[in-house]
Amino acid sequence: MSARRPAQRLEPVSKTRLRLWLRLLKATRSVETELRERLRTEYASTLPRFDVMAALERHPDGLKMSELSQVLRVSNGNVTGIVERLVDDGIALREPVPGDRRAVLIRLTAKGSDEFDRLASAHETWIDALLGDLDPGQATALTELLERIPRDSTEEPSS
Repeated sequence: MSARRPAQRLEPVSKTRLRLWLRLLKATRSVETELRERLRTEYASTLPRFDVMAALERHPDGLKMSELSQVLRVSNGNVTGIVERLVDDGIALREPVPGDRRAVLIRLTAKGSDEFDRLASAHETWIDALLGDLDPGQATALTELLERIPRDSTEEPSS
């Protein structure tokens, strides 16, 4: 039987950052849970569906499936079913890519843009209420602080 090594103690600054991470995670999960529930109960929709629609709304000329997956930072398999349902519901459509018979562009229909506008308005209202304990100055300051955290391993913190 091997002796267990004592856990290495973190420096006070590291503990503070660990607590910050746990608080950010808890806040994110709390807001996300509420958004999922409201989309489900008030609009019979899902957060992933909303996210796909938001990505397509930001790219009115359409996105290939691989581009859509890249924008959302998920695998093609994660968006395929959502896109299928959006197409079936008349929210999105597939268009062939000129010169590439295997690729298709996905974009929102007029109905899809209208539906997204409705969901986005509700989403903004919900976020405003959920984060309503922060005054605008606090929200701005917190946003600026969080922007100093790199988004991925290749991105440098902003100064």
